[in-house]
Amino acid sequence: MRVKRGVASHKKHVKIRQATKGMQRSHRSSIKRGRQAVTKGLQHAYRDRRNRKRTFRQLWNARINAAARINGTTYSKLIASLKVANITLDRKVLAELAVNEPKAFEAIVKTAQK
Repeated sequence: MRVKRGVASHKKHVKIRQATKGMQRSHRSSIKRGRQAVTKGLQHAYRDRRNRKRTFRQLWNARINAAARINGTTYSKLIASLKVANITLDRKVLAELAVNEPKAFEAIVKTAQK
């Protein structure tokens, strides 16, 4: 007996259509182009989840460096003195302090330089 696969392929097509919701033109209307767009989009999402960590670390380093220079030191000297002083604050927290609590950041810098 012949097996007809219309229901299965229709289900796949609906899945692609839902995934391409919000895309433009043939990415949304064509199943073939939509499948390609979804695949490429998932690749970019995977890559950019890792890149986001990289870019945030760059931002934190820039903020820490700017605040460190206001307090009379540089980023590298500050990080080295924090390690020597055994102060275990990560860069995210240091950047937050540098932006929102400059007095607390200044106190950390002074403690590290002792």
